[in-house]
Amino acid sequence: MVRLALQAMATRFELVLHGDNPIALRAAGEEALREISLLEKQLSFYDSASEISRINRKATREPVRVHARVFALLKSAQEYHRLTKGAFDISVGPLMRCWGFAGGSGAWPDAKALLEAHAKTGMHKVELDETQCSIRFKQPGMLLDLGAIGKGYAIDEAARILRECGTMSALLHGGTSTMIAIGAPPDSPAGWPVAVAHPANPSKAMATVRLRDESMSVSAVSGKSFEYHGQTWGHVIDPRSGQPVQGAVLAAVTHPSATFCDALSTAYLALEYKEMEQITSKIHSIRSLIVYRKGEELELMTSKMEAAPNVDLNGIHG
Repeated sequence: MVRLALQAMATRFELVLHGDNPIALRAAGEEALREISLLEKQLSFYDSASEISRINRKATREPVRVHARVFALLKSAQEYHRLTKGAFDISVGPLMRCWGFAGGSGAWPDAKALLEAHAKTGMHKVELDETQCSIRFKQPGMLLDLGAIGKGYAIDEAARILRECGTMSALLHGGTSTMIAIGAPPDSPAGWPVAVAHPANPSKAMATVRLRDESMSVSAVSGKSFEYHGQTWGHVIDPRSGQPVQGAVLAAVTHPSATFCDALSTAYLALEYKEMEQITSKIHSIRSLIVYRKGEELELMTSKMEAAPNVDLNGIHG
């Protein structure tokens, strides 16, 4: 077994590999982690030299040509926006800034500023030209923020390299919230066991999911948040309303693509359960688990994913 780690994208990536040749495993793992570092430089919202920052500076004035795989990722983001009926939107940058979550822990915004930020949001205002591999903003002041999808994409690309190197058994995660499994560990042919933490007590497992050639992403409203008028406001913004999400507190999604998992777990926090069911019914490879807040109580909803035995969301047992 070989273990490797990398600090990138404001989180810690960890990689575990199994195989007969530790030297080859380490070489493959190091190459995969280098790919994550490279993608951070392309996709970062905060690095002024990144392709995303260049887009944000120039795309209002003129079409901006980008690297082919960055363009492919932007196209995927546009497709996810359509699939989720706008609940997933990488043009949420102005709203993240307005709510104080771009580099901060959040603050209540000025009403006029919030209206202006909301007007600068929406993937229907982003024009992608496949022939030129370029992007243009139709609305001044727009900002792309790939924070909800970049980590998953980096994990997918790192896994691609591992597979090309012949890796048969590996688990890679970024900050424990997005992960991909290649094969299974030697002692668990059913797959890599991964726990989903209880939203009210992270030391308890709400579910244990077996991953084999599959990805999982867990999104939650906890983390960056602030209190205002006795209510907690988290960092996940519903781009349709311009407000932080208030219904769901946690969403876990599995699918072969870590990029898709990242996008969907974020969107599921903003969607009603019936809207989520419509997506799950279209894409049969999805398993999901969502915790909603209903007044003072928490309610667990699952699709093809089993909760831990005797889990009690409100009594914090299980």
